Amino acid sequence: MTTKSTGELFPVLEQIERDKGIKKEDILKMIESALVSAFRKHSGRLGNIKVQVDPENGTIKAYLVKKVVNEINNPNYEMSLEEAKNFSPEVVLDTEIEIPIETEDFSRIAAQTAKQVIIQKIREIERDNLYSEFLTKKSQVLGGFVHRFVDRNIIVDLGKIEAILPLREQIRGERLNIGDRIKVYVVKVDKGPRGPQILVSRTHPELVKGLFAQEVPEVNDHTVEIVGISREPGIRSKLAMISHNQRVDPVGTCVGVHGSRIKPIIGELRGERIDLIHWDNEPGKLISQALTPAKDIKVNIINPEGKRAEVIVADAQLSMAIGKSGINVRLASRLTGWYLDIKSESEKKEELAKETTVGLTELQKISGIGPKLAETLQKAGYKNIEDLAKTKIEELTALQGIGEKTAEKLIRLAKEYLAESSLLQGKEEKTDG
Repeated sequence: MTTKSTGELFPVLEQIERDKGIKKEDILKMIESALVSAFRKHSGRLGNIKVQVDPENGTIKAYLVKKVVNEINNPNYEMSLEEAKNFSPEVVLDTEIEIPIETEDFSRIAAQTAKQVIIQKIREIERDNLYSEFLTKKSQVLGGFVHRFVDRNIIVDLGKIEAILPLREQIRGERLNIGDRIKVYVVKVDKGPRGPQILVSRTHPELVKGLFAQEVPEVNDHTVEIVGISREPGIRSKLAMISHNQRVDPVGTCVGVHGSRIKPIIGELRGERIDLIHWDNEPGKLISQALTPAKDIKVNIINPEGKRAEVIVADAQLSMAIGKSGINVRLASRLTGWYLDIKSESEKKEELAKETTVGLTELQKISGIGPKLAETLQKAGYKNIEDLAKTKIEELTALQGIGEKTAEKLIRLAKEYLAESSLLQGKEEKTDG
């Protein structure tokens, strides 16, 4: 059967092709496929139905396709040679014949189906295009405005699509109102039944990095690289950066003249404080800078493998180095990757004095070592009896007031003391057992 194409279908398809970028041929193939299902459902017919839409004039033709056979097993899909010759005298066995479908309802079905297919295809393509577009925006910072609230989540209008800002990704204490313009970090883009599902964040550390990339051209073109970020959303952030151009100061560049570059970022984050530091491969220098705004910092590396360091600051700088509720040292530790044990100069002096007193007392346990000799040994680095037992005679004789005989005696007495202590401890363990 052949139906006439109205002059409406093809101009519509051409317009869609121009506006939406959907090829006319793709829609026609979908229409053909949909017409087969629609007509089969409407007529209740079984069999191989074929529909063709002429791409030139939009004429729609429908056929029932059957195989020509000697013996018919399934009349819905097969036809005898004699019957087939009524439609096509030249037909031969084991070939297929297309029998035109004649029905007045077909034109109405075709029109309705074509409309539905076009609407469905447009929606499908738009969803796919949106998904593809926003998939490339994952891990980027986008601008939008607060559209509405759903429970405790916020729906953010990104222009072409809406995104979800869940409670866990919102800055604690930040009050947003409908219509407020905000910037968000795209965490996830998923394909949903009704289009892309986009999850955004205001708390992600990369939001801060993305804001600098938008405000500072040198960060955007990677002249300045942000190599580390630690953040307490809404309170404070610390960024470590390096410059790949010796003439460009990374910190000064990101701050801008009179703070012209960093101020918009702080404003976007509702007053969140931002510390910018120079990245340094030397741990001591990096830790010292990471504890800004504290100054006059001394760093002692305690355990390089375990990344543990002792930090000594002036008494007046201690509270600044630690920060309110420990936030400054916590962020510095995250940024550097080191465990930091912060002490004031007074605390360190008391600790050393205590260690000295303990060491002197222990050394005096050996017969012949008085306060003066114990102090001499302590200053030379012999903090306990074990240190003394491990030393060599020539090392002790290098100290003022200690001769070779005295040195031999001190080492011998130290070893005897340790041996007796070990023996006594063994007896105690045996008794306990």
